[in-house]
Parts: sequence; structure tokens; C-alpha cells
Amino acid sequence: MGKYLKNGNWFIDYYANGRRKREKIGTSKALAETVLKKRKVEIAEGKFLDIKKEQKIKFGDFADEYLEVHCKSNNKSWHKSDQPNLNHLKKHFAGKYLHEITPGDIERYRSERIKEVSKSTVNRVLSCLGSMYNRAIEWGRVTSNPMAKVKAFKVADKRIRYLENEEIDKLLANCCEHLRPIVVVALNTGMRKGEILKLKWHDIDIKRNIIHLLDTKNGEKRELPMNEVVQKTIIGVLKNPESQYIFCNKDGQPYGDIKRSFFTACKKSGIINFRFHDLRHTFASQLVMSGVDLNTVRELLGHKSLEMTLRYSHLSLDHKKRAVDILGKRMDTIWTLGDKSKESDKVGLPQLSDNKLVTQ
Repeated sequence: MGKYLKNGNWFIDYYANGRRKREKIGTSKALAETVLKKRKVEIAEGKFLDIKKEQKIKFGDFADEYLEVHCKSNNKSWHKSDQPNLNHLKKHFAGKYLHEITPGDIERYRSERIKEVSKSTVNRVLSCLGSMYNRAIEWGRVTSNPMAKVKAFKVADKRIRYLENEEIDKLLANCCEHLRPIVVVALNTGMRKGEILKLKWHDIDIKRNIIHLLDTKNGEKRELPMNEVVQKTIIGVLKNPESQYIFCNKDGQPYGDIKRSFFTACKKSGIINFRFHDLRHTFASQLVMSGVDLNTVRELLGHKSLEMTLRYSHLSLDHKKRAVDILGKRMDTIWTLGDKSKESDKVGLPQLSDNKLVTQ
């Protein structure tokens, strides 16, 4: 047992119930000494309140709390992802306490569930479970996360679905009047459907040709440049004087969903196995195949890391070939200069040595 100073704060260090404990007390050394003495007495009398370890919380009860306190405030699609995942977990671990569930229990759940759904689905549920336990640790309900010792299934990367140039032409030709400008914006900006449908007129800076995205999936503000096509498309949308939204119905309300009209346009165009979100993939794929570097694509898509953007790297073969060709031309120039240097030795002319012009 003891106390120590770190970064201007006093900490106490002791063992209770066979576990090492560290507590941050504050800037007062006297207070640290007082708290440490109190902990010694509690341990000696067997009254140490190891609440985190001993709390008996039903798994289902904490799952409900996690959904209300964490998911609903941090995930806009909680009702489509977190809620169904938690409901399934609650059913499987019904009657168990939060601290009772072991890595072995989760492994058995994992083995049973994979017989019913895909690996990706199981991985999403396990990710939800791991996040729930991380919050439980932060909130002082348990001391460890059983998911830390459970591995997710390895899932092969799926083929990215994007449109070829002729498919883009067909799709736009078969879009109804209100859908076409939305699709054009998606193809030229890579914006998500929700981001487009929530666009307001004050989000558009026509003078600077910039779209300001304030409500994004990752919660971070983003600025997207508009090309001439996007600019003309937005200017051409008939503005509803009663609405602040760009894409809205006659009542001025933003379109709730365009799934049916988009499906119809795809069907008429002979495009199968294609979702609206794949327009975002089309945007990124077209950029990469045009020679745009992956980091720029990452910034335009709003990805936090390059990992998500790397899925498009296989499309940049022509770009890589151009890079190698540039190197080839440079090397050819160097070799040509080398040959000229040898000729200059014969005639007593100035020669190149270490890339510098020298005279004899």
C-alpha cells in the first residue's frame, strides 16, 4: 500500500480481495493519506466495498439501460441495429447476471448463432455486446469484459457494387422528376441518402461552390466542393417558399424515403442488386479510376481512417501503371544522360558526374 504523485495529482495504491486497486484522489497529499488509511481499515475489517465486483445486475436490465443511455444518444439508427441485437442477446442470456457471463458462454452463443445467420451478422451482435460491456466497466457495474477474449469471425471482403458509365446514363434517364436531382447529387458528391434528404438551402454556399454538412453519420462537420453539375442541379430545383429543405414534397416536408421510386428506376434500367448507398460506391470508384489519390477520396467520403477507403484501391490499376510509366521515363532520361557522359569522355567535353556538371 502507498501513495504517489503523478502529473500534479495524488494517487493511492493498495490490494483488496486479491486485486490491485489504484485511485486518483486529487492535488491534496493530506486527503490521499486520509483515504488510504480508510481503505486499510475497511480491508482489515472485511468491509471493503468492492461494489463493482459484487453488484448483481441482470443482463437484460443493463441491456435496457445501455440502450436508453448510450445507444439512443450516440447512434441515429439504434432502432435498426442496437435494439434488435440487444433483444436477441437478452433472450439468449435471459436470467443471467451481468458478471456471470464468461468468454465460454459467448463462444457457445457464437457457435449456435452461426448456424442461423451469416458471419457478418454474428460479428455485429458480438460488437454490440463488447461495447455494452465496455460501458458497464466505465459505469462501475463490472470489472472486466468477457468479449476481450472472444474473436470475431473472419469475413471476406464483398465485391463493391458500382455503376458503369452506360448504367449511369440509363438510371438517370429512368428517374422520375423528384428523384433525378437527388441521384445526380449522390453520384457527384458521394453523400449518403440521409445527408442529401436533410439538405437545407442555407447549407449551400453558391459563391464558393461548397456544401456544408452539419449532420453526418460520424457526427463531424464536413465541407464538400460542388462541381458544375451539382451546382446547376441544385439551382434548378424548384424552391418551396414554405420549406427550408431543398428536396421536399408539396407540403414542404423532406422526403421520408425514396426507396420505391429508386427501385422503380433501377428496374426500368435493367439494373439489379443495387441500393441507393451504392451510388456512394460509384462516386468513389469513378474518382479512383480517374486517377484521384485514395487520401483525397477518403476526405471526400468523410472516412476517419484510410482503411475504409482502401476497398477501392484495386480499381486504380491504370493509375498505378501511369505512375510506373513516369518512373520509366525518368530512368530512361538518367540512362541517356549517362551515355552522353561517356561520349564526352572521348571528345574532351564537359561531363556529368554525380548529377553535376563538371569541367576537366
